[in-house]
Amino acid sequence: MSCSSIARLEISESEGKLLVRGFAIGVEGLVDWGTTPASVFTDGPSSRTAAGFTCVFEFGFAETRIQGMIMKGLLVLAEFHLFKDQSGRSGYFLREYFALNHGRF
Repeated sequence: MSCSSIARLEISESEGKLLVRGFAIGVEGLVDWGTTPASVFTDGPSSRTAAGFTCVFEFGFAETRIQGMIMKGLLVLAEFHLFKDQSGRSGYFLREYFALNHGRF
């Protein structure tokens, strides 16, 4: 996972479950993180309107936890990158903002 940032997310639904496929920016182009299930959250206990999601991408030596929400027309991601390989590297946090842009990647 020698990646610096998320380039694209593909969000889909299958059998009533939200799925997230991630692509990171790597040295030689896009790196496909694969697809993982996501948990959906509403904007209140009695609401039926989706307001955000969370998911985890597992890489063996590391994992990336993502929290996403739509705010002012942007997808806002909070990313928590954790290393599990005893390398001594510190976990780190990123926040990224995405606008809908067809055909860019």
